[in-house]
Amino acid sequence: MSKENITPCKVNVSSETGTLRAVLLHRPGVEIERMTPLNAAHALYSDILNKPIVDHEYANFCGVLEKWTDVYYVEDILEKLLDDSEVRRHLVEESCDMDDCDDGVSRQLMHIDSATLAKILIEGYEDASWDGVSDDRYLLKPLYNLFFTRDASSTVYDRVLINSMSFEVRERETLIYEAIFKHFFKVETLNAMAWDRDARTEGGDVQIAAPDLLCIGQGIRTNTKGIKYLAQAMGQRDGGRQDAGTPFHILVQELPKSPESFIHLDMVFTFLGKHQCMAFEPMLKKTGLFAGKDTTLITIEKGEIRYEKVPNIVKGLQTLGWDIEPVIGGGSDPWNQLREQWHSGANFFSLGDGKIMGYRRNTHTIDALDKAGFAVLNAEDIVSGKVDMKSYDKFVAAFPGSELPRAGGGARCMTMPILRD
Repeated sequence: MSKENITPCKVNVSSETGTLRAVLLHRPGVEIERMTPLNAAHALYSDILNKPIVDHEYANFCGVLEKWTDVYYVEDILEKLLDDSEVRRHLVEESCDMDDCDDGVSRQLMHIDSATLAKILIEGYEDASWDGVSDDRYLLKPLYNLFFTRDASSTVYDRVLINSMSFEVRERETLIYEAIFKHFFKVETLNAMAWDRDARTEGGDVQIAAPDLLCIGQGIRTNTKGIKYLAQAMGQRDGGRQDAGTPFHILVQELPKSPESFIHLDMVFTFLGKHQCMAFEPMLKKTGLFAGKDTTLITIEKGEIRYEKVPNIVKGLQTLGWDIEPVIGGGSDPWNQLREQWHSGANFFSLGDGKIMGYRRNTHTIDALDKAGFAVLNAEDIVSGKVDMKSYDKFVAAFPGSELPRAGGGARCMTMPILRD
């Protein structure tokens, strides 16, 4: 989809595995090169990335998606929106306010062309008087994590949740997504912080299992107040369900607060299809870091909210009538499970029922998928046209990942579905 001809589509996602019709991405730009060993931890990275390798890996990732569905890119939509003077003023003034820029910076940015300004809002705005030594090179800070489009906004049925980010370095991302969904897609948005300033939600923790069911992670990024907000929001509306009189359910999985590889639910659990999911075995067995971590089924019915402990997330789904079985990330060896979870081994993204994509580097996980009946396809072959993934009933499109995983996320983290069947 060329940026000159982009037009909005309908926004609706009522499952994790319905056939994908539209998705929002952001190609990692020079913002990821604006990290140093001094600011990487503040940017929520454990290392700095090699951009040429990132570009190669991401080209295979987005190339697979472009073969399958309509792909929207954040920068293209943002550039289009900045032609509107009121949207431009709001984004510039709010961005400068959040990053404590003076009025002079705001006035300068207002007169820059839309294409350049879109880049500045993402990549940062350099201080002309920078001393060459301090860590304050940018007046407007780069959005290092923007290519994880899942986190700052997430489609929840026919609305979009503008997430209340847990770390200051990611807060400004929400300004861009709110503008995109309010002014381009023109869809209703939700925001937990507007309900309670201490409520936190992030998209990696929110999985739309079905029209009457959310699966949510509770940990360092999404807290109990954020979950209460979602329960209230789903209770007030039918969430896209055909029968508003049926109960609405939320399955909550408590997550470890450390290490950072457990930041979101989708780092330990993702849906592969209607009858299969990818899971980190210690989460299911409640061993190791998951010992004592609760799994809670919340039922919202006729204005009442009930809480019930369940053995684990898969058993909770089965309690609700789901015929679903897990594929174990990392295979059967606990050592490999830990190693591959660290590099987003459970973080798969579904293009449709039984049609998924994920990192090829997690070889034991890919082997487990092979044994579970998924044809293993190389992303390069799909992008080049050598392989037609649409001719397979069940597959995993495995794309290269040596640098991308070191940023702390996988295929689901880098995708924000807008429309599914």
